[in-house]
Amino acid sequence: MIITKVHKDLEDVLMEPKAKGVKEPYFIIESDEQNILVVNSGKNGIEFNKTRGFFRKDNSITIYQCLYGQGILIMQRNDEVGEAKEFKVVTLQTGRQVVIPVGFCFGLVNIGKGFLAVLDNYSYDPKVEQVDDLRLKRGFAYYIVEKKGEIAFEQNPHYSVYPQISTE
Repeated sequence: MIITKVHKDLEDVLMEPKAKGVKEPYFIIESDEQNILVVNSGKNGIEFNKTRGFFRKDNSITIYQCLYGQGILIMQRNDEVGEAKEFKVVTLQTGRQVVIPVGFCFGLVNIGKGFLAVLDNYSYDPKVEQVDDLRLKRGFAYYIVEKKGEIAFEQNPHYSVYPQISTE
């Protein structure tokens, strides 16, 4: 089955919810054991197109493998009151595999000119996805944007703590 996400599905986690953006930000091609996420290129305002992001409720490890494209995997761990405690960025290119630790929310950002395709290791189940923390804070602690032709990190004003950005 193919699940299509539309711009309206992302509005509550975008830096500029009403800015002109990607009409169909991403697709999930689901199967029983794994999924392929296809994130379209483009921007929502100045913010690079992305997936919604979520925490896993079942405390299992997620593995992403980049099949095609250029992107960023963002991971964030929050404290008990929902403030960002840790923020990690992993650059994705074809062939790169990343293990997402338990306790981190995660999302994909397409920074390339073409689509970004990523394989994951779990069955799509909305009951396992916890999105409330991200919805309340309007996304991750940082938005990935383009400024003067460069990739930049813009602080999300709905957080009061901005951890140092670590890279892998």
